[in-house]
Amino acid sequence: MTDLSHIHRFVPGNRHEAAPLLLLHGTGGDESDLLPLGQSVSPGASLLSPRGQVLEHGMPRFFRRLAEGVFDEDDVRRRANALADFVNDARKRYDLPAPIALGYSNGANIAAAVLQLRPETLAGAILLRAMVPLSDAPTVDLAGKPILIVSGQSDPIIPASNSQQLAVRLAKAGADVQHRTLPIGHQLSQADLTVSQEWLRGIELTKDAAA
Repeated sequence: MTDLSHIHRFVPGNRHEAAPLLLLHGTGGDESDLLPLGQSVSPGASLLSPRGQVLEHGMPRFFRRLAEGVFDEDDVRRRANALADFVNDARKRYDLPAPIALGYSNGANIAAAVLQLRPETLAGAILLRAMVPLSDAPTVDLAGKPILIVSGQSDPIIPASNSQQLAVRLAKAGADVQHRTLPIGHQLSQADLTVSQEWLRGIELTKDAAA
């Protein structure tokens, strides 16, 4: 679909009690990359999967970077706000509640930025290999918003202290943060799927108990 601001794919779900997932790919991915992961993490959930609008040597990303691990923070802000606008428009188009973001690497970083700039856009987030996207993020209220951060113990790209700093910042804003570190690197693994499935089931059980 191209008539909204972002090229994207939308897969309607048949389990309407499940929160939709906003799938956000890593560098070089596209709107199809994470569909299998999304379908495995939350079978039957609706999936909204946009393509990043920045090209780095021909590879789609969600925002510009100046070097590996060094972000163009003005562009992060601009792109995060544009993504939030896209999500709001897509929700109206497809009649969706606020989604839970499922982002990997660059996609996890833009999801973290949306949480810190437009927190009302997301119902929660699964952040796989995320870094701090903004050095001076505004103070926001994330009270009770469920967030899972999954890091790789031997990740050569993201220092452990950086992902831990992100977890602390989101928790200080009131989010219900779980930070898991797995004995893996930067690439996705079966363990990411298992941890994400279990976390999401826990969120759904909590929601059902509160209903």
